[in-house]
Amino acid sequence: MSNPYSRIFREPGAKGFSAAAFFGRLPFAMAPIGIVAMLSQTLGAYWLAGAVAATYALTNAFLAPQISRLVDRFGQPRVAAPATVLSVVAFVLLMLSASQRWPSWTLFAAAAGAATMPSLSALVRARWVELFRDRPELNTAFAFESAADELIYIAGASLSVGLAASLFPEAGVLVSTLFLAMGSAAFLLQRKTEPRVRPRDANGPKGSAIRLPAVQVITLALVFVGMVFATAEVSAIAITKELGQPGAASFVIGVYAVGSFVVGLVLGALHLKVPLQRQLLVAVSVLAVTTLPLLVAGSSVALLAAAVFLSGVAISPTFITAFGLVERLVPESMLTEGVTWVMTGIGIGMALGAFATGWVVDHFGTQNGFWISVIAVAATVTTVALGQRTLSAERVSVSVNGIAAAAE
Repeated sequence: MSNPYSRIFREPGAKGFSAAAFFGRLPFAMAPIGIVAMLSQTLGAYWLAGAVAATYALTNAFLAPQISRLVDRFGQPRVAAPATVLSVVAFVLLMLSASQRWPSWTLFAAAAGAATMPSLSALVRARWVELFRDRPELNTAFAFESAADELIYIAGASLSVGLAASLFPEAGVLVSTLFLAMGSAAFLLQRKTEPRVRPRDANGPKGSAIRLPAVQVITLALVFVGMVFATAEVSAIAITKELGQPGAASFVIGVYAVGSFVVGLVLGALHLKVPLQRQLLVAVSVLAVTTLPLLVAGSSVALLAAAVFLSGVAISPTFITAFGLVERLVPESMLTEGVTWVMTGIGIGMALGAFATGWVVDHFGTQNGFWISVIAVAATVTTVALGQRTLSAERVSVSVNGIAAAAE
């Protein structure tokens, strides 16, 4: 049996744009924690560090879909290149503001400017769609990118904190900015694999992709999945600290991502015949079942790691099928924005989950933080189950002669 991953990388240009995108999106994991590490060391104020990082994250959650909407209209280089330049300049100003002790408002202004960073996760998936639209290899490509996202979140945060602690406070943000500049440039300069701009159908959907019912269902579902993801991280840190082994938190979080990573790669090698909306419902149902052992897993690091590994196995399958549905249901002229809304939903969910779990841990104890996961995953299953009819609909796109036609 041939390796399906070697098949997708035999396409001309695939290795180049995928490798560039991997490095170019490391800042998504490195920048938020790098800002906290930098400002907490240089200014000694954790509240200020957290507030600036939150400003960056929330502003990016708002701007990224708008930037991707422009990408769909004008093309990747024309929009993503100036947005990246603005982001790089703002990150430089943020580092200068911290090191030179400029007024606090300059930190927030620079963080907001840095948030113009485009969603390379959406841009790279759009290129895979251009290569493998309506072909089974697309599922494999989405699986690979979901696995890459897992590696980015594992390596990025650890690298950023390690650089700031071992070298100098700005080191994490500096290296993140270099990855952003060089990775994005290498990605955008590869014009042969760039998706062509598709005009919107005059009789098709208007406005933003978030107005499409399918995008609303998938984004809401992944807000809840993001909460599950963040809850595992926050609870792992709290429980290992309570057990007197705070250093084990990184091991537990790594195990969580490994479970998702491995299952995601296996799923990408399969070409299942089950409709994608059913696959998504199965994935989130498995996630619901595997989350329950977390409620009784706080007595030892080994038990916690085993439960966390089990709970992570359905994360990548959920992401893979969700992106597959976006590709199938969203008009081609709105694809990048549609993917970005889903990515934004994950980020919003992680922020909400971290806040809610922290509050529960502070008020009700470390083990009870996992109840946020249970509640969130129940909401996920409900959302996907109620949205089955919406997710089974056909996509309407524009044919070559401009006449609206069903894609499937």
